[in-house]
Amino acid sequence: MLVVIPAVLGKTQLEQVRSLLRDAPFVDGRLSAGARARPVKHNEELQASAAQMERLNSIVMGALVQHPLYQAAAMPVKVATPFYARYTPGMRYGDHVDDPVMGPPGGQYRTDISTTVCLNGADDYDGGELVIRTGFGEQTFKPDAGDAIIYPSSSLHRVAEVTRGERLVAVTWTQSMVRDPARREILFQLYEAREALQEHRPDAPETTRVDHAYVNLTRLWAEL
Repeated sequence: MLVVIPAVLGKTQLEQVRSLLRDAPFVDGRLSAGARARPVKHNEELQASAAQMERLNSIVMGALVQHPLYQAAAMPVKVATPFYARYTPGMRYGDHVDDPVMGPPGGQYRTDISTTVCLNGADDYDGGELVIRTGFGEQTFKPDAGDAIIYPSSSLHRVAEVTRGERLVAVTWTQSMVRDPARREILFQLYEAREALQEHRPDAPETTRVDHAYVNLTRLWAEL
């Protein structure tokens, strides 16, 4: 399931984030890559010990994890601290699949869902599209500043080479309480139907039935 979530970050939040990143220390992104991804990864990432990290996470992750669409689509039980990545001309990230388990011993989590939050605008750079291979072929995404896209961590994906400007993103991973992606998609479809019914027909019997089905399927499939 691929879901674009618009306007996770507002204008003021984006300005704060870009100001924090402007003078922040970046390092070679290959330092955080696994053995298979390292040869195809060419970007820069915010140094993990950077003084800006705590404030950035408060802004970016605070907005993401509270967003109702993210909650509904990802159904998170664990959410990773993000990487803040920068791509300048000539940088790219070739085809790769995210590691299935991440985190240090004692703090490991399963990567069910990857999330990219765009920190600057699509007009700020050329290239840099997120390309995800699906059963229906490749799908290309270049969301605008503040938007987020969630996609299966199991998917083969890449970031096209940036040819002008600078691409800034935050990337994080989620362990979902519903491990099966097909079940998560069913629940998200029911969520969208329930929200529409509650808005337009709150007292209709079918609204109650859809809500009942959504709640009890979640109870049946959730793993905590």
